[in-house]
Amino acid sequence: MKIGSRTIKTALGTPISISIAQVLGLTNFISAGILTILCIQPSRKRSVLSAWHRFLACVVAALFSVLFFELIGYHPIVIGAMLICFIPVTVWLKVTPGIATSSVIILNLYSAQHLSLSFLTEQFVIIIIGIGTALLVNLYMPSLEHQLKQKQDELEYYFQIILNEIALYIRDKNENWNGKELGICEDILQDAMDLVLLDKENHLLRNRHPYHDYFKMRSKQLELLEKMLPLVSRLPNRDAISIKIADFFEKLGDAVHPGNTAVLYLDELEDLRQTFDQEPLPKTQEEFETRANLFRLLHEIEDYLLVKKRFKKSDISDKKRIKKDRNND
Repeated sequence: MKIGSRTIKTALGTPISISIAQVLGLTNFISAGILTILCIQPSRKRSVLSAWHRFLACVVAALFSVLFFELIGYHPIVIGAMLICFIPVTVWLKVTPGIATSSVIILNLYSAQHLSLSFLTEQFVIIIIGIGTALLVNLYMPSLEHQLKQKQDELEYYFQIILNEIALYIRDKNENWNGKELGICEDILQDAMDLVLLDKENHLLRNRHPYHDYFKMRSKQLELLEKMLPLVSRLPNRDAISIKIADFFEKLGDAVHPGNTAVLYLDELEDLRQTFDQEPLPKTQEEFETRANLFRLLHEIEDYLLVKKRFKKSDISDKKRIKKDRNND
């Protein structure tokens, strides 16, 4: 069983806050530990927001406690009546995450059976210790770089399988592939975007994330691959153009990587389209439908490559392209 960083930080922060409250000789020092437990969050941004919500809710709770307990009395029914008024106010102030935290303070104040200025001051010190300790502990957030890179590698591995399986199907009409890699890619993308969001929340001053655009790009490419499959299934078997398209899919599979070499394959796709245009006109309805599917497939492949081309600056310079063109002449 893996112990997460949030568990470790809770285990460290709770005794620290309780110890500080004990050293200061505060009443209800255990409450400082409870506040710390409630304020430990999975990211720095959520931790800061949580601290603000809980602090404001505690302040409002203290005001309500003074009004209800001192004016009406110390009775369990009064607690219920106060909560009926208090909770809607927290909703209005948009600090509902602080309801549980403020309830700790409410019960502390109720148990005192008398509210003096010194006791109220103690409660605010407990709030500051509990929430402050959680904030300090939450300053450390483990890097998610390794996990994001792992998701990237997994995604590219399955993209290669999908493209190679498409090539195999076009060549041999191999129907053994069940397409499970498409679903696996969707799961990886969802997990990856959750990690990206968490990592962004850990860097409060970062507006953009290097992996965000990458996984968005792959998500769009996956949608296009899913649109290609019905078209691929309608291609004729062992047709000359079909074989060339199968070879092209195989090249795309070998070229799946974080870099951007899409421009090379767009040039090759244009050559493939010209070859396609030079083919004799279809004579039967079946040939016409096949030609239409081929045309649509080439269009989807072009969109697939354009998505990658727009993702980042090309890794292929104009000089390399000219040299490649000369070698092909």
